[in-house]
Formats: sequence, C-alpha cells, structure tokens
Amino acid sequence: MCGCSTHRSGNAGQATTPQDRSLTLRVGDMTCGHCAGTIKRAVEAALPGTEVNADPASKLVSVRGTTDLSAVKAVVAEAGYTPSAAA
Repeated sequence: MCGCSTHRSGNAGQATTPQDRSLTLRVGDMTCGHCAGTIKRAVEAALPGTEVNADPASKLVSVRGTTDLSAVKAVVAEAGYTPSAAA
C-alpha cells in the first residue's frame, strides 16, 4: 500500500461532505404535521442542500447539510416559530 491518506484506516483522509454536518434544535410551538411541513419547507428553501426532519411529537427539528445554528434559527423564526437549543 502507498502512504496516501486514501488507504489509511479509520476516518483519516476521508473528506467531510456537506451532508455529514448536522444539528438539532427544539421548536416548542411546532404542534402538528402542518407546522412540521412549514418548517421543513422554509429551511430547505432558505438553505439549499439541507435535509430537514421535523417531528412535532418530540418537538425536534434535525437539519443535515449545515452546522450554522443561527441561520437555521433565523429561518425557523421567520416562518413564525420559536426555536431553541435542543436539550
């Protein structure tokens, strides 16, 4: 084997893709599927390349493709909801 990073064991040398980045936040006033859909569409439209899973039962919104919490919170707030840090 050569000494390049492609052949090293573990995650060494593996590039991180945008989809590897993620964050989760709590949206206490997300109460139904309509709310979840509104949040999902708003974030995915405002932050291209993101994938959103909004669960009204747990009140959690998971976003893959970014780690910019302030940007996601701003989009959720603009959509009419109150985001906070997930506990």
